[in-house]
Amino acid sequence: MGRKGTMIEKQIDSRYLDEMMTLKIYQPETYSPLYKYQIGIMQDGDDYYQLGRAATLSDQLHENGDIANTILAGIHYQNRFDRRNKYHPNGSQNSGYIKFLAHEVAPLLDDLFPTYLMGKSRTLIGDSLAGTLALMTALKYPNTFGNIIIQSPYVDETVEQAVRNATDIHSIAIYHTIGTDETAVETTDGSSADFIGPNRKLNELLKAKNTDYIYHERASGQHTWKYWQKDLNNAFTSIFSSI
Repeated sequence: MGRKGTMIEKQIDSRYLDEMMTLKIYQPETYSPLYKYQIGIMQDGDDYYQLGRAATLSDQLHENGDIANTILAGIHYQNRFDRRNKYHPNGSQNSGYIKFLAHEVAPLLDDLFPTYLMGKSRTLIGDSLAGTLALMTALKYPNTFGNIIIQSPYVDETVEQAVRNATDIHSIAIYHTIGTDETAVETTDGSSADFIGPNRKLNELLKAKNTDYIYHERASGQHTWKYWQKDLNNAFTSIFSSI
């Protein structure tokens, strides 16, 4: 089944990353400059389009009236080391990447499309380390990014501390999932880590903050796109249903 919408590419010569970054932007079939749109910004962008089938899902949900007008923007990484540098809380480019999202990506999308110009209409989406990046970015810029979809995020002490210290977290709508079988996930450095325990801890911290918060544990769910893809329908309808 072919996509019904339109995929366009835009480039940003990022002053924060000193690198040319590509955005793959998907407009729904019914796109018109006469309507306003909310924006979903996906890290691991190519994975969300190819493995998560995000564009096809967007087509279906728009056609069925299950989500409000939504434009997706995907940003990808060069390789796994580049991904870690940008997405990991201790990555060498993490701070620059977060600024790139807030000060370059969000303004560009507002310039290109009729958006709502408010945080509640912008969602950061990510799986694993990309989910961590989504959470940490929203905590730093809650007025810019009002919603996040985090699928099996990597959680360490830095992440927990950031949540504990967050003051505006109550304004962020959060969709958070983890699989019950994510007990020994292979990480970039070749070791393995338990994800379910730290995610349950994150769940407790987020619940205590009284946020607009949805949490699911996927029974037998593993740290793979097979499970994230199945979960994406629920994630999109939960976050993009209205503005």
